[in-house]
This record gives sequence, structure tokens and C-alpha cells, in this order.
Amino acid sequence: MKIAIIGVTGLVGSVMLKVLEQRNFPVGKLILAASEKSIGREMVFKNEKIRVCSIDEAILQKPKIALFSAGAKVSRHYAPKFAASETVVIDNSSAWRMDPKIKLIVPEINAHLLAKSDKIIANPNCSTIQLLVPLLALHKQYSIRRIVVSTYQSVSGTGASALKQLESERKNIDVEKTYPHQIYKNCLPHCDDFTENFYTKEENKLVNETQKILDPNIRITATAVRVPVVGGHSESVNVEFENDFEILELKQILQNTPGVSVMDEPEKNIYPMPILAEGKDEIFVGRIRRDFSQDNSLNLWIVADNLRKGAATNAIQIAEHLIENVL
Repeated sequence: MKIAIIGVTGLVGSVMLKVLEQRNFPVGKLILAASEKSIGREMVFKNEKIRVCSIDEAILQKPKIALFSAGAKVSRHYAPKFAASETVVIDNSSAWRMDPKIKLIVPEINAHLLAKSDKIIANPNCSTIQLLVPLLALHKQYSIRRIVVSTYQSVSGTGASALKQLESERKNIDVEKTYPHQIYKNCLPHCDDFTENFYTKEENKLVNETQKILDPNIRITATAVRVPVVGGHSESVNVEFENDFEILELKQILQNTPGVSVMDEPEKNIYPMPILAEGKDEIFVGRIRRDFSQDNSLNLWIVADNLRKGAATNAIQIAEHLIENVL
């Protein structure tokens, strides 16, 4: 099967390449494409060097599946062109997520919705994915009314230029800033651009995508903060349910949820941290405790590798589902 990665030289694209190999994805021919400045560069897959080509050249090769991580502008322009050539596009940008005709997929939650007619499939925002996988089973059992989430997002979520800013500031080297302020030894309550409602795009994504994927009736509010961590997003989550719960039963539900790993032994200093999630595909949940200030309410701490389950791995899991069940 021909598989293409569009935007392969970026942070997420390079992780997609690694995850394809690690998961032994059934690749017959791998097509690697990127912007003009990267054409001709060689990348390694299963000990074989592959030349990076242009996106137009990739279209002509008619891959069965194209994994996109090249930004919304590129996706809006090129995804329909691939789709017109019968390629299934799995897009990691924000371009198609809220399009009512496009399915927004987290495999553990709603892969069953995919059909052969779906030619463009949207990958949710990284913060949304790690929030919703643990909450799905809890929603089924107790019915979520409201979510309050505060994110602590690593600089890798912004891209290579942000990583360069963090490292340069750590070494006290002048560099062109990706963020409006210093990020080293700092926290910025500012992920993506601010919008007319005074929330950032990242905060609005958490609201809109949660309602599209999980339940349009869930009320949700978010604050997204950029922190000086290289990789791995963390979330402080407060959930109000319709129905009451027992903590032990709730923990058991989370332990039995595919893709979730419970790390919740605070008396032993065991709880999720970005440094422990690095390079892993699980979503880690800990600090599980009742919110005593309000009925039927719970506090959680959720951590995941934003480049893997938050992006590359989720997209490849979608592709695996398509191969096994749809195509």
C-alpha cells in the first residue's frame, strides 16, 4: 500500500515516520513530501533512505492514504486535490476539524463512524485528544454535565522555532522570538491567537472539538497555558457529572479504558508528568480525587506526549482502522 506523509520534515511529520516504523504499519511504498526548501533531503525509514519530494509530485503517485501535518493553509489547498485522486487524507491541522461534512476522529471514541466515502478525515487538537479518551467511559457511566480544563502545554506544540527560542533563552543567546515574551523560566497564558470572545483559538478548540466528538450538550470552559517544557502536555481537569460516583469504581473504569494508563499513588509520589510520557502513546491519568466543593464532581490530572498520541499516533491509528475495517 502506498502511504504518503505530507510535511515529513516538521516535528509531527518526523514523529509520524518513526511511529509508522515502530507500529510496523503495512507500507508497500512510502512517499515523503514537504515544502520546497526540503525537496531533495533524504530521510530514513526501516534503514532505507527516501528522498523528500514536492507535494505536487506526491499527488501524481496516487497514495492510498496521505498523512498531513503541514499546517492549515497547505491542508486547505492540497487535501481536496489528493481526495480527488481517491487518496484518503488524514489531516493533523485545524483546517477541517469543525467542517460539518468532515469527521473529527479519535479512534478509541468514534472510529466506527468512518466510511469508504470519507476522503478527508480530521485529527483533533492534541489537547482535545488526551482530554477525551479518559473521559469517554466516565461520560458513558456517569454523564458529564460540565468540564473546566486548564492546560500546561509544552513548547513542542508550537513547533521547532519555539523549541529554538526556549533553548536559546536557556543559554542566554539572542534569537527571533516565536512567542511575544520569554518562555524560559516563565508561563504564558497564551496558546495560539486571541479571538473576539477573549479566549484563544486553542481554548476555543477544546470547547468546540469536545462538543463535536463527545457530546454537544457538555458545557466546557478552558484556559490554555504555555509552559517551559520541551515535550508533553498536562491538563488539570474538573468534571461535574449528572450522577454520583464511587472513586474506586471510577478508577477501575479508567484502568480498563484502552489507551489510558492510571498513575495514581500520591503517597508514593507517583503521578503523571511530561517527562514520564515522553515517547509513549498512552494517556496518563492521576491525582484522581473528589471535588468536595460541588456535588458529583471530580478532579483529574492528565498528561500525554503531544507529538505522539496528541498528533502522529492518533493519525496512524485512524489509518490502521481504515485498513482493517473500511478500505
